Amino acid sequence: MMYIKAFVVGGIICIIGQLLMDKTKLMPGRIMVLFVSSGAILTLFGLYGPLVDFAGAGATVPIVGFGYALGKGAMEAVQLSGFIGAFTGGLKATAGGLTAAILFGYLASIIFNPKAKE
Repeated sequence: MMYIKAFVVGGIICIIGQLLMDKTKLMPGRIMVLFVSSGAILTLFGLYGPLVDFAGAGATVPIVGFGYALGKGAMEAVQLSGFIGAFTGGLKATAGGLTAAILFGYLASIIFNPKAKE
């Protein structure tokens, strides 16, 4: 049942992104910033945590989940370190994912031969 919940919630997040691309003049980069910011803001108000508990990876894997991880890490670090944790907590919480993205992107660029469109 967890797979179905993850599929449905992740699919709804993707549908929202596709509708924003099709029905508005927002560029993909702005939609990405909107999603990351939305994840952080929803985490701040305690609204995204229950969705993560319900859908698991369906809510944490999309880009909104990155905002959730940033917000959650910053809030936990503020409780431990005070004000400075607001700046360091999000980076500590997402460092592994960012490192993996950079590493695998680099490896893919070495293995494959990308060509520019003409």
